[in-house]
Formats: sequence, C-alpha cells, structure tokens
Amino acid sequence: MKSLCHRMILLLFALMQISHLSAQSYRDYMRSGNRLFRDSVYDKSEVDYRKVVELMPRFAQGYFNLGNALLWQQKPKEAMQEYEKALKSETNKSRLATIYHNMGVILQSQKQYGPAIECYKNALRNRPGDDGTRYNLVLCQYLLKKNPPSDQNQSSNQENKDGSGQNKKEDKNSDKKDQQQQNKQQQQDQQQGKQDQKQQDRNKMSKENAEQLLNAAMQNEKATQDKIKKAMSQPQKRRLEKQW
Repeated sequence: MKSLCHRMILLLFALMQISHLSAQSYRDYMRSGNRLFRDSVYDKSEVDYRKVVELMPRFAQGYFNLGNALLWQQKPKEAMQEYEKALKSETNKSRLATIYHNMGVILQSQKQYGPAIECYKNALRNRPGDDGTRYNLVLCQYLLKKNPPSDQNQSSNQENKDGSGQNKKEDKNSDKKDQQQQNKQQQQDQQQGKQDQKQQDRNKMSKENAEQLLNAAMQNEKATQDKIKKAMSQPQKRRLEKQW
C-alpha cells in the first residue's frame, strides 16, 4: 500500500514537472518570436509562434502573433485563419478589438469593404474610443458607397450573348429581364446604403470626421486616393508592431 502511494506521488510530481517545462518552453518561444518579429525576421518568428500554439492550443496571443508574422510575409489568407483562431479563445476586449481591426485592414486592402466594415464595427464594440478604427470604418463606408458590389447578372448576360441557340426576340426579352434585375439590384444597394448610415449613427461615429472625409473626397480625387493608401498602411503598421 505504501509502495503504491509512493508511486502515485512520484507520478504526480513528474506530471507537474512536465507541465512546468511546457509552460516555460512556450514562454521561451514567445519571447524569441517577439524578438525576431521586432528585428523583421518574420519567417523565423513564424516558426517560434507555431511552436507556441502547438504547446498551448488555446493561447489566443500565440495565434494573434502568428497571424501578424504571416501578414508581414504577404500571406493575408493564412493570417486571417490565425486571427479567427485567436477570436475563439480571446476574452480581453482590448485584444479582441485589435484582432478585429487587423482583420478589417486585410479585408480593406482586398477591397472587400462590406466584410471590413463589420470587422471595424466589432472592433469598436470592444474598444469604442479607437479613432483609428473609426476613421477606417467611415472610409470603408464611403468606398463601398462609391464602389458598390458588381452586379452578378453581368456574367449571366455575357453567357447569354455567347449562346448560339438564342434568336433575336429571346435576346431582347433577356436584355429586358436583365435590366429589370439590374434596376432592382440598384434599389437594394441604395437601401443597403441607408441601413449602413443608420448603423453608423447607432455606433456613434464621429459626424465631424465623416463629413471632413467625404468633403475632402469630393473636392480632390487624388487627395482621396492618398488618404486611402495612408489608411490602409498606417493603422495596420501601428497595430501589428504590438506583439503580446
């Protein structure tokens, strides 16, 4: 009986030691990855961060930092996947806001303004006082209104034009139907724009900043493009340099 009890104690002690070594290892990899990231050695920092999440599968900061390392290697798709993993286990509101902000920057750079808007809104729900995120949100809303999603019916129209079995009467009917669908889509886009404006008011967006942005855009198109590039680069760089 004493022998069995002694073995149990030794086993428990061994497990505690293993757990301690694992925790120490993931911290070492985290520190090494952060140091390499600050030195712009992103490929090697990626290796360290992957070891972190392998040792600590529910460690949100590890996935976030891994996403940053991938993004700085021009791998936005892979970075988004790691950010999404970080969201599943992160509970800190400020960190959640940063994750959503970075996801919004990726989507904005890919001109996916609708999804980017949702990410920025989620970021502001977790950190309402973030002026950088608020500016990006208003900018994306402006860009979405200026460049609405392309009509999917255009591809169908092209297929109809290429079809060899259509006569002139059928082509005219098809064109009329496509035009009706296009008009309907335009009405839906206008309605969506109104809903976005209402949502903007609910989130207490800065009306003054929005007006300044839109007025500048209308006055000088070139200046607007410069603002777009700046908005897509500076906020991203500012946030991505912060490793947890």
